[in-house]
Amino acid sequence: MPVRTGHGMIRGMTDTSGEERKKLRQKEALRGAERTLWRSTVDATLAERLTELTDGAWSVADPDRTVDLYGDGLVAELEARVAAVLGTEAAAFFPTGTMAQQAALRSWAGRTGNATVALHPLAHPELHERGALGTVSGLRVVHPTQEPRLPDADEIRDLDEPFGTLMLELPLRDAGFVLPAWEELSATVEAARERDAVVHFDGARLWECTTHLGHPLHEIAALADSVYVSFYKSLGGLSGAALAGPRSLIEEARAWRHRYGGTLFQQFPTVLSALLGLERELPRLPEYVAHARVVATALGEGFTEAGVVWHRVHPSPPHTHQFRVWLPYPPELLNDAAVRQAEETRTALFRRWMPAAVPGLAVSEVTVAAAGLEWTARDVRDAVGEFVRRLP
Repeated sequence: MPVRTGHGMIRGMTDTSGEERKKLRQKEALRGAERTLWRSTVDATLAERLTELTDGAWSVADPDRTVDLYGDGLVAELEARVAAVLGTEAAAFFPTGTMAQQAALRSWAGRTGNATVALHPLAHPELHERGALGTVSGLRVVHPTQEPRLPDADEIRDLDEPFGTLMLELPLRDAGFVLPAWEELSATVEAARERDAVVHFDGARLWECTTHLGHPLHEIAALADSVYVSFYKSLGGLSGAALAGPRSLIEEARAWRHRYGGTLFQQFPTVLSALLGLERELPRLPEYVAHARVVATALGEGFTEAGVVWHRVHPSPPHTHQFRVWLPYPPELLNDAAVRQAEETRTALFRRWMPAAVPGLAVSEVTVAAAGLEWTARDVRDAVGEFVRRLP
């Protein structure tokens, strides 16, 4: 008879499926790689994450201060820091970005008297939140464009029904981490204002938009009526998000945060990691963006040198420190090649390949961060050659 072990496994039964074994092998290969373009926090052990947090915590907080309670103390300090960086009147900490945007969008719906939100069909609420805007908050969505980019001013002006809020995801991740030009973004925002709508930025990755847009964070945030930012995307925090905007809106959002169950008893580990991200990673993001352009160019050159006739790096050059690569192979073959390259050469070039929308193609997201700064263009081209050698 099967016996449950102390780790939740059952003796006498298969511990993992074939798919789970593949994931475990991939994770071990990534952890064992000596060279990679980006070391994701999800690859770390508990000991590594705890050590990193405790070693760095005292550079951003006094170890003798008392812990937070329902959003005071250290949480309030993080909120003030975010408001200062973004140039807004106030900010509120949320456990998740999904909750932060629910609070923002339903608050704006009440203020505008219109529960319709205009957003891109590839925006996060449409693809990754299981219909939360409609199911939880009673909001309705319309799509100004189907193009794999943010809507332009004409598409906002020509939208054939009224909307109360225009939500723009900066960058639009599922279109390839793409951004408009500053002039295009400004014109789109102005077009929404002409229609008496408010503008909300889904800025989960807003932190790395300054290079492409050519403006500092507070000027980007000033275009919108409210902005959401994430602390674990790009900044390496444990989790968490912030909503920033006018003080009256933020106070209303705090009330919705409470109703949604987001006013947690204590949050200091997450807040400490967010403060560390603002202190350490935020200043380095422009450097990552600049080097991502070097890496992206070298990837394309590497595939050409290796004889891969069709490949695509998008956008070219990258708008942020993240971009996408497409190849005409099944994702299973590409993932196997990526894992074998990491195991055999201790170099991890690609993390994961996924089926693309077009049959016969696979897509991978590439992130360039601190670990990737060591790579020269020649290093990238050589790694591409090693990767292609492992393809059938």
